[in-house]
Formats: sequence, C-alpha cells, structure tokens
Amino acid sequence: MNQIRRTALCAVFILAAVGATFAQHVKTDFDHQANFSQYKTYSWQEISPANSLWDARIKNAVDTQLAAKGWTKVDSGGDVAIVAIKTTQTQRTLQTFYDGFGGGWRWRGFGGMGEAATTEEDYKEGTLVVDIYDAKTKQLIWRGSAEDTLSDKEDKNEKNLDKGVAKMFKDFPASSIKG
Repeated sequence: MNQIRRTALCAVFILAAVGATFAQHVKTDFDHQANFSQYKTYSWQEISPANSLWDARIKNAVDTQLAAKGWTKVDSGGDVAIVAIKTTQTQRTLQTFYDGFGGGWRWRGFGGMGEAATTEEDYKEGTLVVDIYDAKTKQLIWRGSAEDTLSDKEDKNEKNLDKGVAKMFKDFPASSIKG
C-alpha cells in the first residue's frame, strides 16, 4: 500500500511540474518616457512570417484589445504602427520516473536496486511578439510577448492566442500614461 501511495505521490508531483512547464508566459515592457495619452489611432505594418489564417487571427485579437482601450484602427497613417512577429519551435522534454525503491530518490532507507524509466517528448512552442512604434519618430514605445505550448487542435490554439493577447494588453499602456 505504501508503494502505491509513493508512486501516486510521485506521479502527482511530476504532473504538476510538467503543467507548470507548459504554462503560458506573457511579458510586456514600454518606454517610460512615452506619452501614451497622445495616441488614439493605429495602423498595422506587418506580421512576420506571413500566414494568412493566423495573420487574421492575430490582428483580430489585438484589434479587440485596442478597441477596448479606446484606440481606433486606420488603414494607414495611424499615430502608432503595429508589427507582430510569430515563431514556432520544437522543444524536447525528458521525464524520468522512479519506482520509489532506488534510482535518484531514497525512501525510508530503501535504495540501490530500483528501476527508472525515462521518456522523451517533443512539443511545439509558439511565441508572439507585438511591437508598437510611434509613427512619427519610428521609436519602439511598447512590446508584448506571449509564449505557449501549441496544441494539435487549432481551436485550442486560437483560444490560447486570444487569452495570451488579452493578458498582454490587460494593463496597457500600464502606468505609462502621462498628463
């Protein structure tokens, strides 16, 4: 019975660690000297690399957040220019499971003759970076990035995109508004 508890405890611990590894990471930064109260309109410059399905999804997610902040999209000549860059890369994780009687962990004095199994898993990670430039000075005034594990299900990826962009713009433009 103790062996089952230990195995279950190890499995819960490992699942929690793996879950934390795959959590969405969102970061933002901004030019603390920028006067964000002067910006009311924006224009899209580019999304790189191009992929028409995801371009539209990214633009829609960002447009929704900026509209909620009172900003207006214009075809060209906005107060700011927006550039989005998206990338994907394959990551590899190794997980080693011990049976509780040996290997790397010692349980109540047991040790030495345990079994260990290591599994290898590849997964895709996607990153979206959204840059906002002052259109007149061409200076970067705000950057947001979201990084997450990609699913095999496109609808889940789209929901995660919306969630990541919402987190990105949650405090936009943060305490940077002057005036």
